[in-house]
Amino acid sequence: MVSLDDIKREALELLPAVDDGKELDEKEIALISLAVHASPAVLDMEGARTFASKALGAGASSEEIQETLVLISGLGVHTLMEGSRMLTDLLQERGSDILNIPLDGAREKLWSNYVGDDPFWDVMEKEVPGFLEALVRLSPEGFAAFFEYCSVPWKTAALRARTKELISLAVDSSPAHRFVPGARLHIMNAIKLGVGRGAILQTLEIAANAPLHEGVQRHVQ
Repeated sequence: MVSLDDIKREALELLPAVDDGKELDEKEIALISLAVHASPAVLDMEGARTFASKALGAGASSEEIQETLVLISGLGVHTLMEGSRMLTDLLQERGSDILNIPLDGAREKLWSNYVGDDPFWDVMEKEVPGFLEALVRLSPEGFAAFFEYCSVPWKTAALRARTKELISLAVDSSPAHRFVPGARLHIMNAIKLGVGRGAILQTLEIAANAPLHEGVQRHVQ
């Protein structure tokens, strides 16, 4: 089982040359806290309401809060990341040549449109090797949908890029969803955006205090 200490070790491995930098401000703390409480792995909506209110009080706009919710709703892509790789492995064990067959024209076009030679996806390949190739081969529709949905918070751009990376880091580090490849990716992105060691470690502490999933009651009309 991945522990908070494991996540911290991964973070510290990436932080030796990073300055302490500025601490999180009140609005960032509220938005990150909202994210971990509202994430699909927690769904503590009472806590989410508390932190959404705190975020509004700290100057966050409704657009920033809604973008936070859209961003974290994409947590399900980790099922694609791990599940697609698992399925291609299983198929290969059963004699399939799925990874060696040349892509058809439609898949080649999708790959060119969404991945191309963007170096960002080289980092993704390092952290989640084989995911994108497995997905485009198994489900071109899912491949396109992955890129389209995950790009929404970057198109609406209500939140600063650094805030989105810290929110994503927190969600990938919470007790109910410790996804190390994602956490590493978001730490590296945050560092590139100038986020300091202090803010990254603060984010991990916020994540560590997220509650476990307690279930959601049926809504009665």
